[in-house]
Amino acid sequence: MTIGRKTKQAPSVETAAPTSAAAEDLQPVSLRSHAQRSLETYFKSLNGHKPSGLYALVIREVEEPLFRAVMQYTDGNQVRAAEVLGINRGTLRRKLEEYGLVQ
Repeated sequence: MTIGRKTKQAPSVETAAPTSAAAEDLQPVSLRSHAQRSLETYFKSLNGHKPSGLYALVIREVEEPLFRAVMQYTDGNQVRAAEVLGINRGTLRRKLEEYGLVQ
């Protein structure tokens, strides 16, 4: 508990504001909504084929851009990136190597 100090909290992914000038006219859309829409599109595109390994596919599709964005946000500082992500630095390094993002 912090006494006498107010701490700033980052906006949640669901309420984050648009980041580009062109997007300012648009209402913010949650990451959850984007994921839901993408999955619905994916299932429609199967044309009767049965999906397999969907969990691994989704994790691969989300993790790499997540790590890339966080590393850019932290200017490549792995300690800060691990803190932002809420994972330990060893896990971060392993994932960065896995996705070819090691600097």
